This record gives sequence, C-alpha cells and structure tokens, in this order.
Amino acid sequence: MLAHIKGKLIGFLFGLLIGNIPGALLGLWLGHLVDRKLANAWLFNKGAQAEFLYTTFATMGHVAKSSGQVSSEEIRLAEQLMNQMRLQGERRVQAQNAFREGKSADFPLVETLRRFRARVKDSRNLLRFFMEVQLQLAFADGELHSAERRLLLTIAVELGFSEAELKQLLAFAEAQLHGFRQGHAHGAGGHAQPPAERLRDAYHILEVEAEADDSTVKRAYRRQMSKHHPDKLVAQGLPKEMMDMAKEKAQDIQQAWETIKAARNLR
Repeated sequence: MLAHIKGKLIGFLFGLLIGNIPGALLGLWLGHLVDRKLANAWLFNKGAQAEFLYTTFATMGHVAKSSGQVSSEEIRLAEQLMNQMRLQGERRVQAQNAFREGKSADFPLVETLRRFRARVKDSRNLLRFFMEVQLQLAFADGELHSAERRLLLTIAVELGFSEAELKQLLAFAEAQLHGFRQGHAHGAGGHAQPPAERLRDAYHILEVEAEADDSTVKRAYRRQMSKHHPDKLVAQGLPKEMMDMAKEKAQDIQQAWETIKAARNLR
C-alpha cells in the first residue's frame, strides 16, 4: 500500500518544506502523477496478464462510479472476484488500487482500453471475456443504469464490438443474472425457474434464436464453447487467476445446451 502512495507522500512533504500548504498541495498532485506512471511502468514490465488484471479492475471501478455512487453490491462483487481469483498480498493490493484508481474522475479510460487491446493483440475471445466481466459488475445491483449502459457502449466500441454485439453480450449477462448458474435449477431467491424462462435464457447464452433449426443451435453451442474454452483463453493471455471464472462460463454454456437438447428431444 505504501508503494502506491510513495510519490504522493514524498511530494507532499517536499512541497510542505519549500512552500507551506500551497507547496504541499502542488507536491501531492505531482506525486500522484508519479505514482500513476510507476503503476503503468509496472504493467509494462509484467506483461499481458498484469495488463489484463489492472484493466479489468480499473474499468470495473469506472463502471461502478458511472451511475454516481458505487453500490455496496458492486464493491462486494469486486471483492468476490478477487476471492475467486485467490488474489493475495501485493497482487490483491494492486487489484484494489486499480479499482480505486478507476473511480477517479480523471481516469484515462480510452487510453487504458486502447493499450489493453493492443497488449492482448486484439484477441476477440479475450476482449469478449473482459466485456462479460464488466457486464457482471454492471448488473451487480440487479439493474443496468442508463449511465452504465452509455459507458458500456463506449467500452465496447473501443474494444471493437458493435452495438448489436453489445446487445448480445447484455442478453448473455442477463441470462446469468436470472440465476441460470445457481444450481442450474433455481432462479434468484431460490425459487424454481419457470421452464419457459429457463429455456429463453439458454438460447440467450448460446446467442441463437429460439426458432433456429437443430443444426444451427449445435453450431452456436460449439462456437460458444470455443470462445470460452478456459485453456484456449489462458494460452491467449487470460490470467491464470481467472481460470475458474472461465470454467464457470463454460459450464453455463454446457448447461444451456443440455436444457435446449432436453426441450428439443435431441441426442
């Protein structure tokens, strides 16, 4: 934690010595700029996986703040992700600092996203996974605010996704929000999910129309599994700490396929 504020502390004390309170404030601001440059330097030294983690949590912080007030649900989800990723020690502090930095009004979102996109070599699968994590946070409080939607569109466009593709990603995220993952049989609040609603969510997860023929649905299932295959994602640059998240998404896709198979009497 001290490393994250070292520049601010030195700048404040030095400014205080030479210019009293005004000098201290100027030193604090200059120290903040130094700390940010040091954080960016750390990213470039550590490579794509560190860039992925930093950009994930910093962007999450920016999305959380976009609606005006960061909710307790959003903070809890960020902490849950850190727990799920088993981030400990300095690694966890870095994630927390990234989330905090993303909440700043002067956070350079576009610059950060462009650097991230270049670092992962424009991998559509990694960029999609990144978007899914952001949508998971946006839906943390059970609804998507208009400010969040606008910001998510900005993020999607910077990462090379169209507005139509964002709508598909939103449907995917909402299907998970409705409880598709929880026990694969219960919705939010522990109540059994109506078969029609569950089937609708299954089609959204496979990103295919309910009216599509069997062969089209099968292709959609295989395509989604290919996009979310954990080993492939890690090979492309996904941090190993996110492997469990990737496995959960793959399980959702598999269960969606099983749900549709049962409804269509497929083998």
